[in-house]
Amino acid sequence: GDHVVAALRPGERAIGALSFAAGAPGILHHVVGSERPLRRPASAPRERTYEVREFPTAEAYADMVRAVLDKIAAGGVRKVVIGRCLDVTSDPPLEPAEVIDRLLVTRPGRYVFSVPLTESLDDGPLLVGASPELLVSREGDRISCTPLAGSVPRSPDPDEDSRRADALRESEKDLAEHAFVVDAIVLALKEMCVDVVPPTGPTLLATDTVWHLASPITARLENPTTGPSALRLAQMLHPTPAVGGVPAEAAAEAIADIEGDLRDYFAGCVGWVDGNGDGVFAITIRAAVIDGARMRLFAGAGIVAGSDPDSEVRETGAKLETMTRVAGLS
Repeated sequence: GDHVVAALRPGERAIGALSFAAGAPGILHHVVGSERPLRRPASAPRERTYEVREFPTAEAYADMVRAVLDKIAAGGVRKVVIGRCLDVTSDPPLEPAEVIDRLLVTRPGRYVFSVPLTESLDDGPLLVGASPELLVSREGDRISCTPLAGSVPRSPDPDEDSRRADALRESEKDLAEHAFVVDAIVLALKEMCVDVVPPTGPTLLATDTVWHLASPITARLENPTTGPSALRLAQMLHPTPAVGGVPAEAAAEAIADIEGDLRDYFAGCVGWVDGNGDGVFAITIRAAVIDGARMRLFAGAGIVAGSDPDSEVRETGAKLETMTRVAGLS
């Protein structure tokens, strides 16, 4: 990451995404400040039809959660984030510009992104989404992280929605899952920063479909000139237990064993860095990869002792709904 920052001149940025797996390729685009319009359809499309395939199925995903719970009960791993996908084929093909426009208007997550996954900016797969989760930001010597862990689907009924939020705030299972993430980030920041300020306790963060437990964490670089850039900080912190697990290596093995190879750029991180080392990287959640008529979505849930498989199916379903809504499926 350091050579990327060193190559940037004033006013230039590198914008891109890192994969979930440690050591896997990422992609960064050199941006010089010019703007280009989104590729918009020439006319309003006719009504679309969608073919949707979920994999694994909801039933198979519940079985995967049970397999994780067995590993937790056997010892050696305490938290594992396990995910599932939707593959959507649309006719006529979904235009990325439509999805991005809706994300910019509805902002289901604060960090809206659109990153080509090949060198070409005119065709090929595109990673789009609106993440609610800040992995790390750097502005001068100021460092911020806002991990999310512990979630519950929202309800359209205001009273029930409030009840669910209150229950999440008091949930021992979700508070324990959240603490894993916060502790890991605070520990990592203390190796790189000074004045690390851990949260006094999680707050509630609402997205369009999910309530999250969130914990803003701040720190300071003693010397921003020689300290790590935002990109380097992202590489050091990722993957946090919010998308991996605890302990990290055992969780990664469990993900590979039970989930398989679903992620690629999903549950990685996406953002930008400039020549000063400042930048912002968000976790790649509430995201889709659009490639012609095909769109793939991914959502995961953190499994800890006490997790309920059916509840995790509902939670991942709610998380997937953010992108199915902006795609016009729901």
